[in-house]
Amino acid sequence: MQKTITIVIVEDLVDHQFFLNTIISSVPEFKSIHLPFSCCEDALEKIPSLKPDIVLMDIGLPGLSGIDCIKKLKFLCPEIKFMICTVHNEDENVFEALKAGADSYILKNSKPYQIIDAIRELYIGNAPISSDIARKILNHLSLSQTTNQHKSNLQYHITPKEAEVLNFLSQGHTYQEVADKLYISVKTLKRHVYTIYLKLHVDNKTEAINKYFGP
Repeated sequence: MQKTITIVIVEDLVDHQFFLNTIISSVPEFKSIHLPFSCCEDALEKIPSLKPDIVLMDIGLPGLSGIDCIKKLKFLCPEIKFMICTVHNEDENVFEALKAGADSYILKNSKPYQIIDAIRELYIGNAPISSDIARKILNHLSLSQTTNQHKSNLQYHITPKEAEVLNFLSQGHTYQEVADKLYISVKTLKRHVYTIYLKLHVDNKTEAINKYFGP
């Protein structure tokens, strides 16, 4: 029997609430377990008792921002996975959200099937992100590399470490299991994965594995 993925939406704009609700209701294994919250204060009060698998979180909300909300909820409910779903793709928002504990970052202009795939990927332990966001992360990582490293190698070639990551992921290991095997943190592993996504021009783990190991 297929596991139901329970979802809560935190979004203040009615048309965006409708858009996300329509996507969720179109997938048999997805279930919205509460009406969308339009502000963080209400979400903070109710989400801990609802215990959803995934929270779709906007950033620009009245009162507390979605980033502040994730910080507080991640402390209260570390088992919940948070997907930023927003129109904001500024560098500051991206990195603040990831530092706050967001597990995924998807732009609202993504196609419905991309959001559906991202929710499924996030549920099984991956960290799907929009390609525009991956590019920003790669640019940030590129600037932080030591000066004796060639930028072209970072941009166009899978490194031995990245190849190890892909190999373990292709065997069905979770992010935590791969991180343990490589003796790195999950946060560091996600950085490797974001870089792989951009190098291979893909948006999720399945596409990365198929492209790297495929014919």
